[in-house]
Amino acid sequence: MLCPVDATQFRATLASVPPGARDACVDRAFGLDELPADGPALPSGCVPYLPCPVDALLCLVEHAPVRAADVFVDVGSGLGRAAALVHLLTGARAVGLEVQPSFVAAARALATRLCLPDVSFVEGDAPELAPALAEGSVFFLYCPFSGDRLAKFLAGLEPIARRRPITICCVDLPLPPRDWLALASTPSPELTIYRST
Repeated sequence: MLCPVDATQFRATLASVPPGARDACVDRAFGLDELPADGPALPSGCVPYLPCPVDALLCLVEHAPVRAADVFVDVGSGLGRAAALVHLLTGARAVGLEVQPSFVAAARALATRLCLPDVSFVEGDAPELAPALAEGSVFFLYCPFSGDRLAKFLAGLEPIARRRPITICCVDLPLPPRDWLALASTPSPELTIYRST
């Protein structure tokens, strides 16, 4: 159990772990074992669950950047690993969106186990939930879907982006052009950061 954790201390501890061992270290600390099988609730066109590498999240936290005042939204949050990790690294409130009920239950259990009241999870299909995410300031997509589903999700974010600045961080997922969104940086071959214009 990690209750409570200082973000600066947690980041320094994780940085001291050799890069090749960071994923296993986080999984052990979080009590995550084998990858679960995807269930029938995974819609067609969605990518099966695979946790984002810790190093990609460290890069995202640094280059987005994610601050304690942000609301980090993990789209396709799976077991809650990325949302919990970003919260622990930054102090930002984190919200995970996940369509598979068993994964939402596991993610909520993780937040409880780690004593993370500022990490929550919403069950539902992200393209349908985008309008309800008005508090989000940093949105994270680790290739949860593409095509029409991605277009619908971005359409839901557009009204938010036209009211105030947002950041969208993508791992292994280039976004289609939108007049309200600009490429900000590509700090690694996997990570692309976009900002609303």
